[in-house]
Amino acid sequence: MPVNDTITAIEGIEVGHAHDLDALTGVTAVICEGGAVGGVDARGTATGTRELCPLDPTHLVERVHGVCLAGGSAFGLDAAGGVMGWLEKHGKGFPVGPTVVPIVPTAILFDLRIGDHLVRPDYEMGWKACEALSPDVVEEGCVGAGAGASVGKMLGADGAMKSGVGSNAITAPDGLTVGAIAAVNAFGDITGESGEIIAGCRNPSGGFIDTAKLVAGPMPDKGFSPENTTLVVVATNATLTKAQAQKVAQMAQLGMAKSISPCHTTVDGDIIFVLATCGIAEPIPLNRLGLLAAEVTAKAITRAVEKAEPMGGLPSLKSL
Repeated sequence: MPVNDTITAIEGIEVGHAHDLDALTGVTAVICEGGAVGGVDARGTATGTRELCPLDPTHLVERVHGVCLAGGSAFGLDAAGGVMGWLEKHGKGFPVGPTVVPIVPTAILFDLRIGDHLVRPDYEMGWKACEALSPDVVEEGCVGAGAGASVGKMLGADGAMKSGVGSNAITAPDGLTVGAIAAVNAFGDITGESGEIIAGCRNPSGGFIDTAKLVAGPMPDKGFSPENTTLVVVATNATLTKAQAQKVAQMAQLGMAKSISPCHTTVDGDIIFVLATCGIAEPIPLNRLGLLAAEVTAKAITRAVEKAEPMGGLPSLKSL
């Protein structure tokens, strides 16, 4: 049996995808058995979110029950209702007397320019993502929230490439595990370990246009796509407070900066969530956690383009 090097290597974390590969949109649910201490760091300025307030250290709620990532732009926020409904049915949530209220922070990405823009993630698709929950190795590529994801959109769809969902995890000898899952719909290019562009804005004459260099110079006449976002969920079995989880989310952004060039632009809605299952009681240095979170985030983003298939008229790394 293959070693699980995806986010579900963390005990208590399950992932489920639901998607429409004709319409090219979908949902990814990351669910925490027993709940998790959560944190968030949003660096993009084109975000679409729901239920971020419970992640604030001053908020009453101490634990969240999952994170929902969806396509469909702001319409896709409806998928969170399906995730909540499924969790309520299974008794997972904040107790309120006659029932429970699941706390499910949610973020969306814009995938309306390819596939069928009239088909969006909804309650039913969110429910189906939960029906598909599994603790096994996460399915990667053009699945779930990454079904309609693309990268390298400096020159619009003509130069873009297909992306998707990627995941990675590291387990240390002392039992500490840190993992990430990313739905990558970036404006910029995706870079490899040595900093070379492996997927991004294609040059009509061959190779890649370096988006960062192009942005730093005079802007081209041709318009670019202003709707982009990379969504990441980092999970760990470490014990954290909400303030500490927020700090880990901030440090994990180093991984996004390493693998996306440029990231956190004015046309990206980049967000990193952190979920701590608190399975390890011993305190873990935050700097160690943050650097491991950055590492798995970078690898998850790279895997999102490595695993993607050509779809929606866009080539992928596999097809080049």
